Amino acid sequence: MMYTTRQLRTPDLSMAGFHEVAGGPRITTNFNAGWRFMKGPAPHAEMKDYDDGSWQLVNVPHGLEVLPLEASGGINYQGEAWYRKRFDVPPEMLDKRIVFHFEGLMGKSIFWVNGKRITDHFGGFLPVVLDVTDAVNHDGENVLAVWVDNSDDPSYPPGKAQSVLDFAYFGGIYRDVWLVATNKVHVTDPNEVNIVAGGGVFVHYTDVSDEQATVHVDAHVANASDQPQAITVTATLKAADESEPGTSSAKLELSAGDSDKASLVIEVANPHLWHADDPNLYELAVRIDAAETVDAVRLRIGIRSIDFRGKAGFWLNGKPFDGKLVGVNRHQDHAYVGNAMSNNAHWRDAIKLRQAGIRVIRCAHYPQDPSFMDACDVLGMFVIITTPGWQFWNKDPAFEERVYSDIRNMVRRDRNRPSVLLWEPILNETNYPGYFAKAAHDITHEEYPYAGCYTACDGGAAGQQHFDVVYGHPHHYEDLSERNEANLAYGNEERCVFTREWGDCVADWRAQSSPSRANKAWGERAQLIQALHYARPAYVYTCYDSLCGAPRQHVGGTLWHGTDHYRGYHADAFWGGILDATRQPKYSYYMFRSQVPADISIPYIESGPFIKICHLIHPSSEPSVTIFSNCDEVCLKIDGRVVGCQPTAPGGTHMPRSPVVFENAFRFYRHGQKPQHFEAQGLINGVIVVTEEIQAWDRRKELVLHADTSGIDLQADGSDFIPVVARIIDEHGQILRLTDDTVRFTVTGPANIIDGADGINPQKLIFGEAVVLLRATTEPGTITVRAESAHPGVGKPASCQISLDSVPPHIALHFTEFAGHTEQSQRTTKEYLSHAELKKQVEKLSSEINEMKLRQVEKQQEDFA
Repeated sequence: MMYTTRQLRTPDLSMAGFHEVAGGPRITTNFNAGWRFMKGPAPHAEMKDYDDGSWQLVNVPHGLEVLPLEASGGINYQGEAWYRKRFDVPPEMLDKRIVFHFEGLMGKSIFWVNGKRITDHFGGFLPVVLDVTDAVNHDGENVLAVWVDNSDDPSYPPGKAQSVLDFAYFGGIYRDVWLVATNKVHVTDPNEVNIVAGGGVFVHYTDVSDEQATVHVDAHVANASDQPQAITVTATLKAADESEPGTSSAKLELSAGDSDKASLVIEVANPHLWHADDPNLYELAVRIDAAETVDAVRLRIGIRSIDFRGKAGFWLNGKPFDGKLVGVNRHQDHAYVGNAMSNNAHWRDAIKLRQAGIRVIRCAHYPQDPSFMDACDVLGMFVIITTPGWQFWNKDPAFEERVYSDIRNMVRRDRNRPSVLLWEPILNETNYPGYFAKAAHDITHEEYPYAGCYTACDGGAAGQQHFDVVYGHPHHYEDLSERNEANLAYGNEERCVFTREWGDCVADWRAQSSPSRANKAWGERAQLIQALHYARPAYVYTCYDSLCGAPRQHVGGTLWHGTDHYRGYHADAFWGGILDATRQPKYSYYMFRSQVPADISIPYIESGPFIKICHLIHPSSEPSVTIFSNCDEVCLKIDGRVVGCQPTAPGGTHMPRSPVVFENAFRFYRHGQKPQHFEAQGLINGVIVVTEEIQAWDRRKELVLHADTSGIDLQADGSDFIPVVARIIDEHGQILRLTDDTVRFTVTGPANIIDGADGINPQKLIFGEAVVLLRATTEPGTITVRAESAHPGVGKPASCQISLDSVPPHIALHFTEFAGHTEQSQRTTKEYLSHAELKKQVEKLSSEINEMKLRQVEKQQEDFA
């Protein structure tokens, strides 16, 4: 296969809501490294002098435990846990305002600094901002203590008990922690100051066209000093070529303890507009000057306009959008670490999904990590942002108010992002009252009172008439008049329609059998069934083809699901992903990738002609040979004999490129000889532009290793990790997909394998792959990973090793202790669940789950299917 690759070595991460301004007076440090951690109760652990020396030393993002590969069924720890971190305040922070910005920690939480209780918080998916200026000691050691509890609690969203939840909460401080020091006069944090449609920096656009655009910048500035301040607020726009299309300034008079908003306007001539296929970003710097510069922040913005025009469909930048917005839903959990993904790991997810042609992500079912949102801005993926919730409503007014607070804070956090397509402020698949739906819609528009703000909900849900876009299915796009009102007959509906979840075709909600669900361990046939079901099945069901064939009014849909993910109420993971839980592709991933035009160029994404043979040349293989390609035509040769050529866009299809299936082309024995060699050729305009060749398997030869970086360096910040994939190949380089060998990994250098749960290391191959997560320490350097067969004897594959370098963190780390690569040997007690303990907990859970509750879940899923 031939590709062009545009590498991204280190992403430009947002930190506590803003990007760093080089040389600016604001100090933001990474507070993730060097926490003391303990699960369970710890009386008086909030006190500064509490002895935590026996606690485990960890780095955040942290998820309470290392999980086994199959971590569904509520086996994860649920209960209270403690984190403590010692820190000093460097001299340059003297006389500064000091804030901790927690991007997300799961469940209920309480925060103390030096024994002083700062605040309590309920919820797990949005920022918590602590002003600790008056609590820290500048002359000695400080202690930040955090109590968290991820156990069931119906008083805040999602609210539903984890034993009947279709995803997993997990727990801990699972997103970044930032220490931010600003001058007393500073740009505020919108998630701290609680101002409707205000706080921080709010950017919106008017009069957007190829010839001009008006950029409106509202900057909210606070004066925390005891003196009045006369300041100048300046916004400067910078293009990718370092030119400055415009600047604007305003003066403010701030009384002591007061705050105010500067409204700035920048006129941009001939703007380079943000588009999903051309995601251009500008740098917007906002500077606050008094006698000198007292604060400066930076945003990455995309100038664009969006419009949903009913039967005219979706318009971007004043023009009808070409094609459909087809994408996936995304839960944030990852194999072994649960929700505790590093920033770079979120970026690698985004890169892989964009590589597959994903144009839109629906957040399931909560706001995603800021670094994932950063990546969507850069890579050109639209995002539907959702309120935390799933199939649960509590009539207690406190629960309702916390939902409203979540809606406000998710808009405040992500309102400046060009990737935001829709806000989904309701609770997913929930029978909430109609008045709540209206309130949720109204709050969203209060927080974003400008053009380009659109809300969405199910077409059959209470209060749906208040929303801007409705969710529905395009099953019968050729005869729309037969659709019933609950499924939105387009003839009677003036709004645009979007399919929030498609692809999961469940025959029985109790058995959970579906052609969409394919565990990679089930092999070639199961993956082909999934891929062809998603593409264009023979039966009537929402699929890629039906989405593409729907009228313009139906603007697209998101597959359920982008990756395999863990669940609470079912012992099996959801296996409907196009990537597995370790982010390795299934055959359906290549089906999606075949929809990417061969001539498109997206930053940091491999592009060009693509072809993939989905066949193993094995006695158990299908007689038909399925090939995915983005070329015009595909030809197949078997042992040099031309089997045939087929177009990828035959008549009667709507998707850009259909799967190419050569029926009955394969027979393991043909005239006494088994086929040995397949060659697939992709042609554009009659010219062969890409080929793929595969061989029938031979005897095992050796192991090979792949460091799955997606073009992003492993960063030595104590939390970043990459999958390392081991495969066994034969002398032709073919991967032996059906071997059952077990592989043992070892590491030398400044990194460790995330380990501790049974089955991680050594690990049995699944569809020819064993995957471990390699996590860096804070020391950059050369890391060597070795893989060897755990089976002794003649014929075992030769061992192998690879080396790679971790790079220094580009954001300063703030720690006095560090959980490094010797962490495992330092443990005195076994934290992680053994196989026997897991089995005991699963058995206990099974006996405790009420049968009626499960039937209620199944009934509600059936109602919303």
